[in-house]
Amino acid sequence: MRRHRTAAGILLAVGALFTGGLVEAGAANAAAPHSGSGQSVPARTPSTAEQHTSRTFWTADRMRGATPLDLLLTPRAAKQLKTPAAGGRTTTVEPTAAPAAFPQAGGAWSGGGAVVKTSGRVFFTFQGRTASCSGNAVTSQNASTVITAGHCVKYQGSWHTNWVFVPAYDNGNAPYGQWTATKTLTTPQWEASEDINYDVGAAVVAPLNGRTLTSVVGAQGVQFNGGYNKPMYAFGFPAASPYDGTKLVYCSGNSSKDFLFSQDHSLGCNMTGGSSGGPWFTGFSEATGTGLQVSVNSFGYTFLPNRMFGPYFGNEAKALYDKAQIS
Repeated sequence: MRRHRTAAGILLAVGALFTGGLVEAGAANAAAPHSGSGQSVPARTPSTAEQHTSRTFWTADRMRGATPLDLLLTPRAAKQLKTPAAGGRTTTVEPTAAPAAFPQAGGAWSGGGAVVKTSGRVFFTFQGRTASCSGNAVTSQNASTVITAGHCVKYQGSWHTNWVFVPAYDNGNAPYGQWTATKTLTTPQWEASEDINYDVGAAVVAPLNGRTLTSVVGAQGVQFNGGYNKPMYAFGFPAASPYDGTKLVYCSGNSSKDFLFSQDHSLGCNMTGGSSGGPWFTGFSEATGTGLQVSVNSFGYTFLPNRMFGPYFGNEAKALYDKAQIS
């Protein structure tokens, strides 16, 4: 049995991170469990007025007060979620400032490098309330593309509004500015039925002070159809207890394929709500903070503590990326 519909299993409210690097399509014989659908990529283009509002909407206080998306759900919807925050699981593992290490089940990133600038928090309004996720800046033709989770751009049938990306977010401060979305996109499968296997989203952001996003913060490479069972590093800005959204947190370890209800990657990780959309890297260098992005934080099962799952970047994710980078 596979879970396709609703957000059962989603770790909502996770942020975005993107760093410089080579875009790779993967080896010709790499595993590709998802075949292309030929469907167009769903997208939303905010009005000029909304984009103007978004530029001034996110004050330091509003960013600090934004709630991880899973905590904003109705009781019925929250009960369906297989997430640490919504499912009621708590953890006594505290974020640490320990040196970068492999494996790592969850701790503040102190290694420096490009990932510090390319990753960040995503802020938006959901059903009229302020919410947060994570995201990452990636190599792209338009130098303005952010990758995140599908539920961080559209959820329960509605596209999020006032969408901005804040790279290197620092407790209410935006050291590299707030980048307003001119377009948000997701996969056809997430648009149609919130299929957890395709929980991938993207945003194209407007130039800021005459410069593009990746010319300011750099960009991470992306890989598609790269296979399973690899060493991985996952990053995000978890904002649900025991985390508070103020630090870039990471997990690392040998990933595997979900043997339960999805075709997703699986990684030992205690990140909570707010980390959704944060990047997973293969070939990651602790020395430079760069790697190839192959997934995003997506969901966790309440009955399987301290484990994160992220969608496989197959043909559908590549189609989404291709559409975003030329928009």
